[in-house]
Amino acid sequence: MTAVQDRPRADAGTRRRVERPKPSRTARLRVSVRIARRQVRRTWVSSLLIMSLIALPIAGMAGVAVMVSSTFATPAERVTVQLGTMSAWVEPVWAADAGFWQDPEDPYEYGNESQWGGGSDGSTEPDSTADPASVLDPGTEIVPLSFGDERIETVAGNARARAIAGDVADERFAGAYALIDGRAPSTDDEVLVSPAVLERAGLSIGGTLTLTSGEQFTVTGTFDDATAADVDPVLAFFDADRYSPVRSFLPDIDIDTDLLSALNAAGFGVYAREFVLDPPPFEQPFDDYSIPTTAELDQQRELGLAAGIGGGGLAAGYMVVMLAGAAFAVSARRQQRALAIAASVGAEPRDLRRIVLLQGAVLGLIAGGAGLAVGVAGAAILMPLLANGSATAFWGFHVPWLLLVGVLVFAVLVGSASAWMPARTVGRSDTISALRGARRPMKVTVARPLWGSLLIIVGIAVTIVSGIAAGAVAISTTIPWDSPLRWLPIVGIVGGPILAQVGILVSGRWLLWLASRLLSRVGLAARLASRDAVANGARTVPAFAAIGATVFVGVFAVAMGMMSAEQSARNYGYSAPVGTVVADIGPMDDPLLSAQVAEKAANEAERLFTSSGALELRVVSSQPDVSYVETSADLPADLDHAMLVKPVRSLLSAEEDGGRGVSYSGDPTDNITVVDVDGLETAMGIALTPAQREAYNDGAVIVADDAYITDGRVEVAAWSARDYFERSVPSNVWHDEVGIADPRWERSAPAIPVAAPHQRIISAVAPSTARAWGMGVVPRHVLATFPEGSQMNSRDHLYELGEGLTTDDYQISLYRETGPDSPAVWLVPLLAAVAVLVLGASAVALGLARFERRPDDATLAAVGGTPGLRRRIGLWQGLVIAGFGTFAGAAAGILPPIGFWLQSQTGYEPLSLADIPWWLLGVLAVALPLGIAAVNWLVPPREPELTRRNVIA
Repeated sequence: MTAVQDRPRADAGTRRRVERPKPSRTARLRVSVRIARRQVRRTWVSSLLIMSLIALPIAGMAGVAVMVSSTFATPAERVTVQLGTMSAWVEPVWAADAGFWQDPEDPYEYGNESQWGGGSDGSTEPDSTADPASVLDPGTEIVPLSFGDERIETVAGNARARAIAGDVADERFAGAYALIDGRAPSTDDEVLVSPAVLERAGLSIGGTLTLTSGEQFTVTGTFDDATAADVDPVLAFFDADRYSPVRSFLPDIDIDTDLLSALNAAGFGVYAREFVLDPPPFEQPFDDYSIPTTAELDQQRELGLAAGIGGGGLAAGYMVVMLAGAAFAVSARRQQRALAIAASVGAEPRDLRRIVLLQGAVLGLIAGGAGLAVGVAGAAILMPLLANGSATAFWGFHVPWLLLVGVLVFAVLVGSASAWMPARTVGRSDTISALRGARRPMKVTVARPLWGSLLIIVGIAVTIVSGIAAGAVAISTTIPWDSPLRWLPIVGIVGGPILAQVGILVSGRWLLWLASRLLSRVGLAARLASRDAVANGARTVPAFAAIGATVFVGVFAVAMGMMSAEQSARNYGYSAPVGTVVADIGPMDDPLLSAQVAEKAANEAERLFTSSGALELRVVSSQPDVSYVETSADLPADLDHAMLVKPVRSLLSAEEDGGRGVSYSGDPTDNITVVDVDGLETAMGIALTPAQREAYNDGAVIVADDAYITDGRVEVAAWSARDYFERSVPSNVWHDEVGIADPRWERSAPAIPVAAPHQRIISAVAPSTARAWGMGVVPRHVLATFPEGSQMNSRDHLYELGEGLTTDDYQISLYRETGPDSPAVWLVPLLAAVAVLVLGASAVALGLARFERRPDDATLAAVGGTPGLRRRIGLWQGLVIAGFGTFAGAAAGILPPIGFWLQSQTGYEPLSLADIPWWLLGVLAVALPLGIAAVNWLVPPREPELTRRNVIA
């Protein structure tokens, strides 16, 4: 920047003004870039901190983008898994001559010209014996395969295995199937297996594999199925027609649209390589619905991924902008003198702002590039570790370059946004004061507190009003289901607290000032720490805003999650006491389970439980389940159904909420269970006194729901099973019902009330009582308990054994009652994540505070300040920054749950504020900042550098 002075005229009485030509915009930009680059290098410590803050979320976004994109298949990858190197496959999927058509890309997206009508004979079923050779050119080579399921005997019992029949060792299946070891089967009594079969069956190549049907096969080798995981058992038999239908693979054929139409007309679906890689134009015969193309589906998935990455990026970007903005504020103050020198030689305020903004953009660009590299490399490392051996888990290593470019641009924007507020502050700085090194306190204007207070009040009001409005809308019958009034209150419930938190952020410096007025009376350390926070609001406010945002999400999630979890736990339908292994017995071909078949199934379940080391074992009987019967005429006319009848006082009117009148999870019309007295503890988790045991054996009824009891007795009645099937019996929920049939018999019995909420039995009677009442009962459940660590407590093992027990006459389902899911599954990781983020944000903020306080520490040391005083200042700094953040976040985060609680009060099952773990939120809002402050006090400050102390005039 040079100055040129015109030579004065000879007759001029005065000297003319000096004219300074303005540098061009390009020159100014070059100078700003040069200064920004030098400042980034000079302040490398803060630059490294800022880049780390930006790079971490960018790395996560990039890694997620690559891993999720790798789960999307390209057309070539889909073709390879389906065909290997073959050209196409053809399979009968519809009746011939029925006007069948398909999407050329997908044979399972199809229709029919007669709107799902049949072929010439009226049938829609495909002819499984149809031969595509009748449509294809003579001499066309066909490689047949068929697919089914088998059950194999294993070391632990038996297991279901996916089966393929045909020559999977054909080299033209490369990419879909591959021979690993041994040879392909050459006869019908040989089989190829996946490596998982050898492990589970305890075999080796050359061994004998036995099916549960009794068939035996010699294992000739192992092979790989691209669609199967490493742990999946897969078999490959020799005879291609073992299952139906047969899929015909065509190694070398060119299928055009004419041949496709001919094959469709014959009822064949076609999957062809050229149609997938280069889809032909296709118009659906009907316009009443639209089948999206594969390209459209891929585009929808990619847009969904971009939306998810964008949403997560915005949340992470807010945190980064706050913390990096605080770091930029410190860095900008360190550059204040250098920037003031630039201003003294002609740099304008916009030039100074540009220098700081360019620093943010440069650091964002570098951090974004580093984050992308780390994220992509991390995905490359994690994907092999997470892969399960199936080619469909991760189809390939797909890098979404366009999305990553967007992520890089986002990193630059985050860096620039982080520097925006410090850049504004630098642009308004006083050059002379900066050159003199003056440090004046920040002034708190009235505009910010007013706006902030208004936002806080409006946010709270919006939350409360929206909660009440949402409750009113929920019970309204006049508001259409698609009306905006249905979802606008929900937006207000969530948006109101966010608005209130923004108000806290806007009023942050003023709130710190109020706190400093109060803390100044506590002691010198508190006064200095709070005034430091006010004077450096550009650093402290973004820091506690980031902490507040994290705590806001945490409190919101914990409160809503626990209210929902506890509500679900209250409505959970227990099948037995927690920890009990249950064998449910049901019919197979015959819709009504007979006593003989049920006893046979119960004996098998008992045998299995006994041999597996059961500690307790009980059979629970009840009346046959008629839900599998199609019509009431299928039920015997002499079959009765007995039930407890609830008194009128316990029934609900049509205007009342039925859900609140049911205090158990069982069927109120199938409410009598038959259990012997010794089995009550296992079946219901209760222990009877000797007197109660005697009364039970003498005909008393165990009742877990006191709504059935009147003056110590219960009413029992029986209707025909046909009346029960047609619901012509009391519902035990509503009164004033119509269409109730007359009972066949009625009686009264003494009741033994018990508290047994966490199980399925409503009432129980002894076997002798059931016989005396003439009840026809069958074994329905076998209950067992096993010691901790038993394999019978494994869900997978029980599922496997249950399939092995099922026969053509009955089916047995094995499972372990675990109760409702524990909220600890998501609560512990959530709290850990919140704690880590709060600790990280606090560490950054307090580290910056310590760094910027070095000159002040030197001054304190020079006037006699002790190390203990400086440690106490660190303690109060932690309390102010972390405490403000957690308090603001917790106060705003509890508002949405209160809003949803207000909404639920008029609904079916209201939420309860008592379910919120208030003590846990207190720990989060109070104990966490106290711990942070204690750590900041325990870590001693650096020794002050007295040579850098400012001289006080």
